Amino acid sequence: MNIVVLAGGYSPERDVSLCSGCLIANALIENGHQVLLLDAYLGMELQTSIPELFHNLNSSEKYEFTIPEKEPDLDELKQLSRNGKSLIGKNVLEICKYADKVFIALHGSIGENGQLQALFDLYGIDYTGSAYTGSLLAMDKDITKTLFHATNIATPAWKIYDITKPEFDLNAIPLPCVIKPCSCGSSVGVSIVHTKDELIKAINYARIYENCVMFEQLIKGREFSIGILNQKALPPIEIIPKQGFYDYTNKYQTGLTTEICPAIIDSDLCDKMQQAALRVHEVLHLGYYSRVDFILDDTGEFYCLEANTLPGMTPTSLLPQEAKAAGIDYHKLCEMILNETK
Repeated sequence: MNIVVLAGGYSPERDVSLCSGCLIANALIENGHQVLLLDAYLGMELQTSIPELFHNLNSSEKYEFTIPEKEPDLDELKQLSRNGKSLIGKNVLEICKYADKVFIALHGSIGENGQLQALFDLYGIDYTGSAYTGSLLAMDKDITKTLFHATNIATPAWKIYDITKPEFDLNAIPLPCVIKPCSCGSSVGVSIVHTKDELIKAINYARIYENCVMFEQLIKGREFSIGILNQKALPPIEIIPKQGFYDYTNKYQTGLTTEICPAIIDSDLCDKMQQAALRVHEVLHLGYYSRVDFILDDTGEFYCLEANTLPGMTPTSLLPQEAKAAGIDYHKLCEMILNETK
């Protein structure tokens, strides 16, 4: 098949996406497909016809991208692109319309909030992952947790504030807490705060990405993640950062986090957590695959933090590790996702 792997995009998570996209593209090439890795935001100039883009691919070449320690500078990217207000780069739609399928490897922004999926639906473009409804529900943390609360899925208490509004009262925030931009992933803009000084710094960090900020109850405990693939829960993985919490740097820099898969937990807890992950997947109307994050407190109670509609596929990402523990190697995982049916 002629496959576009769509990555990058205008998002704080674009570097993670580019890394995921490279690995996905390489795997699909080795699986025998004609694969074009395309940056959703930068697009590309056409020096030839679109069919020739696929016919001229050199399968011996490998895509490569290493994630820097810090998030990308989006202002610099905007100047480079000259896209104006458009979040879709030059010729991206035209190339995607020609492809047999688009493997969406985007993280954050329009790749995960449903906008791109809705656009593709309007143009009849076949794509991987959840549809626009599930993408929207899972990307907005307030909507996600409201649905959790309504369906008896345990989740830490939270409040959402627009921190630019005059009614926002810094003194009303209970400490300690976790601060998160409402619609970012990859721990971008996330801080754990214990003091007033840390709170001010954390708010200033979060507002770089969004004015809508979630203040979440801090629950100390063990962190787990469970992937869903073809309506089945994969083995849980435990995440143990060597320092601090599971932030952007600890997620994507090799050697900074210990990951144990399958997680060492008793079978009853494993089954309950897997059933909860499947329930989250169902409640949020997610598609062929997702990943659901949990925290287990000292009393043995676990809480769902969020769901990821397009889980990372980088060398340190959790879903590929869980799939491997279930006997599914990276190449097969990519092929399964590619061949999903909606």
